[in-house]
Parts: sequence; structure tokens; C-alpha cells
Amino acid sequence: MSDAETICHKCNEPIQQRIITALGKTWHPEHFACKDCQRPITEATFNIQNDEPVCSDCFVKNYSGTCFGCKKPILERTIKAMEQSWHEECFVCNGPCKKPLVGTSFYERDGHPYCRVDFEQLFAARCAGCSQPITENAIVALNAKWHRDCFKCKKCATPITASTFAVEDNKPICTACSD
Repeated sequence: MSDAETICHKCNEPIQQRIITALGKTWHPEHFACKDCQRPITEATFNIQNDEPVCSDCFVKNYSGTCFGCKKPILERTIKAMEQSWHEECFVCNGPCKKPLVGTSFYERDGHPYCRVDFEQLFAARCAGCSQPITENAIVALNAKWHRDCFKCKKCATPITASTFAVEDNKPICTACSD
């Protein structure tokens, strides 16, 4: 045996004819086989586990995670979020926008991810004055929450900042208008 001979990684015998080079090793074509089912790998693409080739069928069956979004096997990049695995394209806002959330911050509710805008629109407390979501500090009065700017006199529309005010039809009235 000369130094120039190429040796098969599986059988350690010289390779005389066709050769497969993969994973930094050389193989007889019939010995380039899945480490799990031992069937020769004939596809152009294959998977790798512990530095050994794995056929697509065994990879899906034995190694791939299942996407929490679409329930299909994950064969490429996996997103780990909320203790689940996702395809990149399946990790999207569960609200109406359906925007991708990979690489962004997100909110979680009942096991689903949401972007900030949809989360606030769907789940934030609503202002009793304007009905829009309250995302900052709120004034709590008259059994409701209010934006600071929305808690104003029903008659003159001046913001009420005093702790004393009158009430008419469940709306605040400043002390000047209540006299």
C-alpha cells in the first residue's frame, strides 16, 4: 500500500474507483451510510449528528424538533422562544399584523407571542376618556383608568390635577365648573 492511496473511513480499505469526500473523510460510495439506519446516503444533501452522516428520514425521525407554530419538523435554523422550538418563518406575532418576531422583543400571552403594538391593542387597559390602550401610568378614578391628558373636566376640558373634583354622568368636573 503506498502513501498516495485513499482509505475508506468505514472499512479502512483502499478506495480504487469512485470516492465520496464528506465531513473531512473519504468513503467508498456504498459505505457512505446513515449512522442510524445504515442505508447508503445517495441524496446530494444530508444531515450530520456527532460528526457522522444521517439520512433525511432518520434526521426528521430522530433529531429534528417540531415547530410549535406549524407542528412540522424543523430541518433548518431553530428559534427557541417561550420554551418552544419554532421555524424562523413561524415565529410571528399572533395578533393581526403577523409580523416576524425573530431578533425583536415580544410580549407573551397564553403561550402566544405578540409584537408591542398588537399586544397593547388587544390586551392593555383602555382609557375611559378616549378608549385607547393605556401603556404608561394611568389615573384610576370613577371605577376606571384614564390617560393623564384624558382625565379632564366634562364642561371646560381642563385637565383635572386636584384630588378633589365633582362627578356628573360618571365624568369628572373640575371644582371651578362645579360651583
